Amino acid sequence: MSDPILIIDDDVRLADMLSDYLTEGGFLVEARHNGAAGIDAVTRGATYSAVILDIMLPDIDGLEVCRRLRAQSDVPILMLTARGEDTDRIVGLELGADDYLPKPFNPRELLARLKAILRRRGDPNSGDAARLRFGRLEIDAGSRSVRIDGEERALTSYQFDLLLVLARHAGRILSREQLMDLVRGEELEAFDRSIDVHISRLRALLEDVPARPRRIITVRGAGYVFAKIQDQG
Repeated sequence: MSDPILIIDDDVRLADMLSDYLTEGGFLVEARHNGAAGIDAVTRGATYSAVILDIMLPDIDGLEVCRRLRAQSDVPILMLTARGEDTDRIVGLELGADDYLPKPFNPRELLARLKAILRRRGDPNSGDAARLRFGRLEIDAGSRSVRIDGEERALTSYQFDLLLVLARHAGRILSREQLMDLVRGEELEAFDRSIDVHISRLRALLEDVPARPRRIITVRGAGYVFAKIQDQG
């Protein structure tokens, strides 16, 4: 069965072009041209494999749309932005977007990123289905859940896969480029520092004191390492 994709973009011409391109790629595509209609489509029972969301919408800012969608659904969100400021992209990731792509973009790159999102979400056996336990932290690859002291923490699809990669390479320093390749499963240009934003979000969710992380450690000039701590409950 083809994956249903929702495009939320007020640029009708671009939405039509993307719809045609993705339909040729085997997807079932719907489009909404304002934020309210997009939110309504997701929250009134329709099931989508992913949402492609423009940040510039005529009624509700795309960042606010992202926040509302994430509050009610874990559907993967790929955000499109024409804005030049990194701040908007960073805020989008912090609000729960799984990935973003600045306009103008190559449709082939959008398709590659979309497939990577769907592959991560659709393949619970992306390594093995074992549970990884590090003291109070438990990562269940099978159910794609993360718990600390038995309490589940809400991660986006990208954040979960990033944490899983780090945990499966515990004790090994991984560069940003290695992390992006391992998580996405293919080489895509590392034109941004979105990994840093996701790491920051993971620390906020998993560290007792995010400003002084003990699990996900920055190695200056090299990357990140997941520490094998066995903290007490």
